[in-house]
Amino acid sequence: MQARLLLEDGTLFTGKSFGAEVDKTGEVVFNTGITGYQEVLSDPSYCGQIVTMTYPLIGNYGISRDDFESIAPSIHGFVVRRYEPTPSNWRAQYNLGDLLKEYGIPGITDIDTRMLTRIIRQHGTMKGILTTSSKSVAELQDMMATTSIDELRNQVARTSTPNVYSSPGSKERIVLVDFGAKSGILRELNKRDCDVVIVPHDTTAEEIRRLHPDGIQLSNGPGDPKDVPYAVNTIAELLGEYPIFGICLGHQLLSLACGADTEKLKFGHRGGNHPVKDLETGRCYITSQNHGYTVNEASLAGTDLVVTHINNNDKTVEGVKHLKHPAFSVQYHPEAAPGPYDNGYLFDHFIEMIREHKRLHPQKPRQAELMAAAKGAQ
Repeated sequence: MQARLLLEDGTLFTGKSFGAEVDKTGEVVFNTGITGYQEVLSDPSYCGQIVTMTYPLIGNYGISRDDFESIAPSIHGFVVRRYEPTPSNWRAQYNLGDLLKEYGIPGITDIDTRMLTRIIRQHGTMKGILTTSSKSVAELQDMMATTSIDELRNQVARTSTPNVYSSPGSKERIVLVDFGAKSGILRELNKRDCDVVIVPHDTTAEEIRRLHPDGIQLSNGPGDPKDVPYAVNTIAELLGEYPIFGICLGHQLLSLACGADTEKLKFGHRGGNHPVKDLETGRCYITSQNHGYTVNEASLAGTDLVVTHINNNDKTVEGVKHLKHPAFSVQYHPEAAPGPYDNGYLFDHFIEMIREHKRLHPQKPRQAELMAAAKGAQ
């Protein structure tokens, strides 16, 4: 079946469909990863986007249950140069096309993804529509124009958990605020035997306090950080009370809570090979990234934040830390493993920060607090 991708600027690509037979509008972006297409598809940070893979062969190792980063994909479309319907991988349980059809995601193959990527790099990300219908170009343009802004925004509410749930452990209690969290973050905390409580994106500061956390993890997530001002207020209220570690969107929200500003990148950072320099050690790390916004470095002046990491390609801010309170964040994904596992040290640093904070600010054990509260109720 024929599929078409129409960009906001009028550029039309015609290829073959290998996904669901639907019309989907979204922001057209590109990812430079050679592998990891399943992790890309299931990353909630891609909510509302039509993702183009720059590597030409996609689908060759199929789909495995163990590689999902969320329960269900939330992207709006998938674009590849060549789709391989017959995977060669002993772990594969079904193919990529079946996954797209199962979740109602359109896919297009046999188009010039190099040309599409160059357009995005030159003009920036833009709205597009991916369709398998026979509608005219004029009709598709009308559909794009009438797609509500809210439909392509407010993705955090669409990808966050609606309910509080826990992943028990015997060590530090971490409240993970889910703005569209990848399961990799929970895996890293579980590896360290943390007692993790996952809460919705709009959980208040008081509700978090009642969970008696030792530390707070701010997750990744989709969209513009300024679309969730309530989260910024919550973080600002909790800053200094508990150690805080932010990842990706969590990094941007922490920066906003400290008085800095964010801005949209021309075409964003999406891939598994972005070099990031740790300014404290001088070491360069190869990182996995997926974001369209960045913290404006000039806006950090006058705040209590300092830059700890920079992107070696474009010198944008990749990490900050607070000078007065136990709080830090990174723009990239330390829970991802684009080959090396080196960035997992940040979770160790978070645990060390929590333990140091508890040493300096000893509190009664949670069990003692509960017993005291129960006695008072009697």
